Amino acid sequence: MGHFFSLSLHRHLSSSISSRVGTSSKSLNLLAFLLYKRIAFFFFIAHYSVLTHSFVATMAAAPAAGRSILISAVVLLTLAILVSAQQPKFACDVSTNPGLKSFPFCDTSLSIKIRVEDLLKRLTLQEKLGWLANSAKGVTRLGIPDYEWWSEILHGVSYTGPGVKFTDLVPGATSFPQVILTAASFNESLFRAIGKVVSTEARAMYNVGLAGLTFWSPNVNIYRDPRWGRGQETPGEDPLLVSKYGVAYVRGLQEREDGDKEKLKIASCCKHYTAYDVDNWKGIQRYYFNALVSKQDLDDTFNPPFKSCVLEGNVASVMCSYNQVNGKAACGDPDLLAGVIRGQWKLNGYIVSDCDSLEVMFNAQHYTKTPEEVVALGVNSGLDLNCGSFLSKNAQAAVDRGLLKEEAVNKAAYNNFATMMRLGFFDGDPRKQLYGNLGPKDVCTEAHRELSREAARQGIVLLKNTPGSLPLSQSSIKSLAVIGPNANNGYTMIGSYEGKPCRYTTPLEGLSTHVSTVYEAGCADVSCTSAQVEAAKKAAAGADAVVLVVGSDQSIERESQDRVNITLPGQQQLLISSVAEVAKGPVVLVIMSGGGMDVKFAKDDRKITSILWVGFPGEAGGAAIADVIFGAHNPSGKLPMTWYPQSYADKVNMTMMSMRADLSTGFPGRSYRFYKGSTVYPFGYGLSYTKFTHQILHAPTLISVRPSDSNHACKSSNCSSIDIEALNAMEGFEIHMKVKNTGEMRGRHTVLLFWSSPRVHNAPEKQLIGFKKLDLEVEEERMVKFEVDVGKHLSVVDEEGIRKLGLGKHVLHIGDLKHSLNVMI
Repeated sequence: MGHFFSLSLHRHLSSSISSRVGTSSKSLNLLAFLLYKRIAFFFFIAHYSVLTHSFVATMAAAPAAGRSILISAVVLLTLAILVSAQQPKFACDVSTNPGLKSFPFCDTSLSIKIRVEDLLKRLTLQEKLGWLANSAKGVTRLGIPDYEWWSEILHGVSYTGPGVKFTDLVPGATSFPQVILTAASFNESLFRAIGKVVSTEARAMYNVGLAGLTFWSPNVNIYRDPRWGRGQETPGEDPLLVSKYGVAYVRGLQEREDGDKEKLKIASCCKHYTAYDVDNWKGIQRYYFNALVSKQDLDDTFNPPFKSCVLEGNVASVMCSYNQVNGKAACGDPDLLAGVIRGQWKLNGYIVSDCDSLEVMFNAQHYTKTPEEVVALGVNSGLDLNCGSFLSKNAQAAVDRGLLKEEAVNKAAYNNFATMMRLGFFDGDPRKQLYGNLGPKDVCTEAHRELSREAARQGIVLLKNTPGSLPLSQSSIKSLAVIGPNANNGYTMIGSYEGKPCRYTTPLEGLSTHVSTVYEAGCADVSCTSAQVEAAKKAAAGADAVVLVVGSDQSIERESQDRVNITLPGQQQLLISSVAEVAKGPVVLVIMSGGGMDVKFAKDDRKITSILWVGFPGEAGGAAIADVIFGAHNPSGKLPMTWYPQSYADKVNMTMMSMRADLSTGFPGRSYRFYKGSTVYPFGYGLSYTKFTHQILHAPTLISVRPSDSNHACKSSNCSSIDIEALNAMEGFEIHMKVKNTGEMRGRHTVLLFWSSPRVHNAPEKQLIGFKKLDLEVEEERMVKFEVDVGKHLSVVDEEGIRKLGLGKHVLHIGDLKHSLNVMI
C-alpha cells in the first residue's frame, strides 16, 4: 500500500511540475524524482521534525518556479505520513480486495489448522522461506504484507528492534522499572498488571502502524553470577521467582479480555534458552562460549523458568541462545528444541533464534563447514524463525543440496503463520476487532504512569535503617543535600531494552517536591574517575539531611558487557564516606544498579544511617524514591539476588557454570540455594518501617507416600530418596499461618516460604517454594494459606536429572520460624 502510494505521488508530482513549468525541464523532473525519494523515505520513518529540516534544505536549493510545487508536495507528504502512521499492517483486507474472501485462509469461521494448511498450499517454496526470517517478505498476490517480527517489550514498549517506532503521534510509552526491581516486589498480581498495561500500549501502537504484534520478551534466564551485565533484565537468581514472574508477565501480555484461549492479544517470547548468562567477561564472548552444565543443574536451575513459561504461561515463543550447551549450539540442538520445547513441553507457537545466531554458529563457532549446513541444522532441529538474514541467504542452497526438505520448511512456516493467525493478523482490519478502539490516547495514560510509580515503590529494598533515620520528617527536615552521579539522570533510571518514556522524574525532582534541596553531582558520571569531594562536602555540611544517589548505569553493566568488579565504580566510595563524615543529620545512601554491590563499607559506617537499593526504577523512579524516603510509602521489597563480597568476584571464574559448592576445590557455590560463604546482603533480605510477626497455625508433621509397585525396594530397605515417577499420586497439604502488623505504620509485607530437604543428591541448602504479598494496617492481622504440592515442591533433581523425593526430615522456614515434617513410605 505504501509503495503504491509513493509511486502514484511521484507520477502526480512529475505531471504537476511538467504542466506548470514545461515537460522539457529535465532539472525539474529530476527535482520531482528526488522529492519522491525523500517522500518515500519519510513516509517510511514518519518523523515530522526531520521532514521539516529536509523541506527547508530542498526549498533553498529549488528554483523559484518550483517552490510552490514543493509546498504542495509537503502538504501531500504530511498527509502521507499521517496516513502511514495510522495504517496497521494486516492480511486479508477484503474491503479493498474482495477477491480475498474466496481464500479459506482468510475465513475466520474455519480453524487455524485448516486456514494455515490452505495458506501453505498456495505459497511457493521461496515465499515460505521468506516467512522464516524476522523481516518477513509479503506475498502481494495473496494480500499478505511484509511483516517485522522483531520487537521488544521487556519493561515497556521498546525501540530496541526494528518493529517499533516512536513519532510525534506516539512520542513515548510507559517505562516501568527494569525487571530486577519489579521482581523484588515478589508480587505476582503486579507482574501480570504490568504485562496487561504494556500489551495494551503495544496494541495501541500497532493500530496506528508504529508496532507489530510479536515481542521478544521476557528474559527468564537465571541471574547466576553477580557480574552478568544482563542480570538487570531478569527476575533474579531463584528458579521459582523467575518462573512465577515469567508466567504472570506472559499471561498479562498475551491473554485477551474476551477470554478466548486460542487467540492472543500480543505474542510474547521467553528467552534465552538455555544456560545463557555470560556476555563479555574478560574477553570471553557469548557468541562462542560453551556452557558446560550438569544435567542436574540444567533441570533444577536453568530450565524450570522456560518450562513454566510454556506449560503454565502458554507463551507463544521461545528464543534459543547464542551459546553452546555442552558442546552443542543451542539453536542447532534437536534435543533441546524439537525434543524438549516442542516434544516434552508441547509449545504452541514458534521457536526463534537470537539475532544472527545462525551466522554466529558458522562464523564464530565454526560449527559446520558450510552456511547451508547451519541453516539446515537449525530448521531440522526445530527452529522456526531466524532473526537475521543468514537463513534467507542460504536456505535455497540448503534445499538444493538436499540438506533441507520442504517438509521441514512447511513445519516451521506452519508454526509462524499459526501464531500470526492467533494474533488476528489474517482476520482483516484490526481496527474492527477486539482491540480496534485502542490508539495514542491509550498510551502513557495517568493510570499507566501511576502503575509504573507503584511498581518502583513496591520493589525498592530497604537494606539498612538506623533508628531515627528513615522515613524523613518534612516537619524537621527543612533542607536536603542531594548528591551523586545518578541523582539527576533520568536516562539511567530506565535501564536496558528501554523505550522512550512518557516523562522522567529524577530523584532530585522527586525529592524537591517535599523539601528545599541543594544539588551536587559529586562525579561527572558513574565512572567517577575524579570525585568532586569538596563541593559535595560543603553541600552536605549545610543541610539537615543528605541523600546520596550512586551506583551504575549501562556503561558499567549491560548486554555485551559483564562486570569484573562488583564494588561501586571509581571514587564513589570516597565521595560517600567523605560526605557522610561531615553530615550533621541522616545520611541516606541510594544505590541505583542492576546488580548487587559490595557496599560493606557503608553497611558498617555508622554515619551512613540508611541504605536503599532502587534498581533501575523506571520513568517515575525519582517520585517513588521520594515516596519511600519521606514515608508516603513503606518499603516492602526483598532482594531477588544475593549480594556477594568483592572477594567472590576475585576468586570465582564467571564461566564456571556449576551451581553447587565444591569445598574440595574451594568453589563456594552460587545463589542462596548453594552458596557457602559470607554475603553483604542475602537473597530475600529487606526491611520495613514497621514490624510483622508470623505464627504457624496448621502444618502437617508427617507425610506418607506409597510406591505404585507393591514390591518396590524402598518398602523393604532403608532408602534415602525415591523416584517421583515410582509413587502413587500424592495429595498436597496446606500451611495456614497468621501475619500481624505489630508496628506503628501501615505496610505491605512479603511472606517467603522456604523449604530444606534431607541431605540427598546435593540438594539445595534451602529453596523458595512460595511467596505472598500482604497489605496490613497497624495491628491488623491476616490469615495466609500456602498450598504445597509434595511431588513438585518437596522434591529434588538428582545427578542424572531425575526428580526424587527425599525420605526423612524436611524443614519449612517462614521468617524466623521453622517447622519440621517427616516424609515416610
